[in-house]
This record gives sequence, structure tokens and C-alpha cells, in this order.
Amino acid sequence: MPKPPRHSIGNAFLCAGRGVAIVLRDRIARIHAACAVIVIAAGVLLRINAIEWLIVLAAICAVMAMEAMNTALERAVDLAMTHNHPLARDAKDIAAGAVLIASIGAAVVGLAIFVPKLLALVRHAG
Repeated sequence: MPKPPRHSIGNAFLCAGRGVAIVLRDRIARIHAACAVIVIAAGVLLRINAIEWLIVLAAICAVMAMEAMNTALERAVDLAMTHNHPLARDAKDIAAGAVLIASIGAAVVGLAIFVPKLLALVRHAG
């Protein structure tokens, strides 16, 4: 049995970048990406510490990774199914639920890190 062709690391990164671009075509993924940019800007402005950065970036990556998996699953289901099926709908809904869970977790992280800093800033200004 012949071995499958080996792909270069550069090609692997190009394919992964194409995948990210495909994910970012989705409206909800773009909203999550915009929120990530806002959170990163807030982190810079509020000077969050290294541990807080790690937690914030992990939350952002979790949401974006879930978006990517959701998009991949939706496309695979669409390819496999020629008609509507309750299990296909369930699979898509479960994947979307995973994105929701990650998003709620990221929101909790954001609140825990940024609210105290914003309150301190308001107290200091007042």
C-alpha cells in the first residue's frame, strides 16, 4: 500500500490559515473575533498582568477553536446529508451549544478580570 504524500509544514500552515479564513466568513465568528479584539485592547489599556493575559487569551482561543470545530462539523454534516435528519440537526445544535458554553465561560473570565479593574479606575477617578 503506497504511503500518502507528505505535506510540508509551510503547506500545513497555509491550509490552517485557509481554514481560519473560512471560519471568519461566518457572522457569529466575526462577532466573536471583534469581541476578542476589544478584550485585547481593554487588557492593554487596563494593564492586566501576565496571569490575567494567559487566562484571557485561553478563553479567547477556546471560543475561536469551538467556532472552528462548529463550522467544520456543520460543513461535514451538510456534505453527508442530502436531506434534513433529526440526528444531523442534533449534531449541529450540540456543536453550537459547545460554542455557547465556551462563550459563557469567556464572558465570566472577562467579568472576573475586568470588572474589578474598571471599578478601581472609577473609584480612583472619583
